[in-house]
Amino acid sequence: MIEAMIRVRIGAEDAHYGGGLVDGAHLLKLFGDVATELLIRRDGDEGLFRAYDSIDFLAPVSAGDFIEAKGWIEEEGNTSRKMKFEAWRVIAPRTDLSDSAADLLDQPVLVCRASGTCITPKAKQRK
Repeated sequence: MIEAMIRVRIGAEDAHYGGGLVDGAHLLKLFGDVATELLIRRDGDEGLFRAYDSIDFLAPVSAGDFIEAKGWIEEEGNTSRKMKFEAWRVIAPRTDLSDSAADLLDQPVLVCRASGTCITPKAKQRK
């Protein structure tokens, strides 16, 4: 199974709502980056994201969170690649202690999961 993972810190510039909350589209952007890596690993080409089948936002994401976005290819067709994605909060800010305190979480929190299909045209597949 081909897998990929990226870890990013959500910055204050990513906050879209009051209280430093981040919009769900930011997580979909991370999933898009993971999908691109998966397609490059599988096909040697960035391919195209065709559609999401499902998206579940499970917990809020805030500025200061560290998010691990993971994905893997579940099924393959001639040109299609069905993928699954998860986003996990692994570090959370502790503004109740100070403006720079943070905790590495003993139990990461699943904040979003999704599934979708990407396409790599046959003429662009190099592997």
